Amino acid sequence: MFEMLTNFRWFLDLLDILLVAFIIYRIILLIKGTRAVQMLLGLAVLLIVYVASQIGGLYTLNWILDNFLSSIILVIVVLFQHDIRRALIHVGRNPFFADLSFREETRVIDELCKGCVALSQKNLGALIVIERETGINDFLEVGSELDAKPSSDLLQAIFHHASPIHDGAVIIQRGRITRAGCFLPLTQNPDVSPRFGTRHRAAIGLTELVDAVVIVVSEETGQVSVVIGGKITRELEATTLKKVLKRLLEPRRIRGKKS
Repeated sequence: MFEMLTNFRWFLDLLDILLVAFIIYRIILLIKGTRAVQMLLGLAVLLIVYVASQIGGLYTLNWILDNFLSSIILVIVVLFQHDIRRALIHVGRNPFFADLSFREETRVIDELCKGCVALSQKNLGALIVIERETGINDFLEVGSELDAKPSSDLLQAIFHHASPIHDGAVIIQRGRITRAGCFLPLTQNPDVSPRFGTRHRAAIGLTELVDAVVIVVSEETGQVSVVIGGKITRELEATTLKKVLKRLLEPRRIRGKKS
């Protein structure tokens, strides 16, 4: 009996270690490439200084850091509020193509690509946000409500210079354009190139907070870019753009069947 309990204890300890390792791994994936990494490094430096002040007898510095680190949970919540929020709202799933047929999925992607190419050729700037699993309504400002199927002609009309909502972003949710003329949060990342304008900074800023895919068409150069996870892929041609969108927006149920 004692041996059975001991073996069971070993199993629980192993399970505990694996669960903690998995959680740490998921946290690393979540914050990889974001500003949270720099903040974690800063906290690690403070912890090292705290230990060194204890060993070296620097009592005043140790007292200051001790009081600071005693509220470390509150500090972490304040510093990483966006990352924590992004992790928690992943609990609710909202696949982009959840209610669409394969034919409709293909049509939406084709229209998006056709529209972006046409906008690029006319040097009309555009910002198109495609919601995936994480809801984005909380991050949008102003905007006009719509309910329309995405089409090349509609995108060109929205982003034409004569349109009153051409400066904002178009929002696509569940395969339909739901809003236009929306303002997005700009990135605060100091490492972002100063060459990027407001559209690119808005795309990076939103995708740092949610898992949306954002297409940007530059008004100056006509280049088409895709932004996800705060990372930007530039100078996409029509064929490459279609492949990228299919890979990012294809529903998991279809990917599972193919694999």
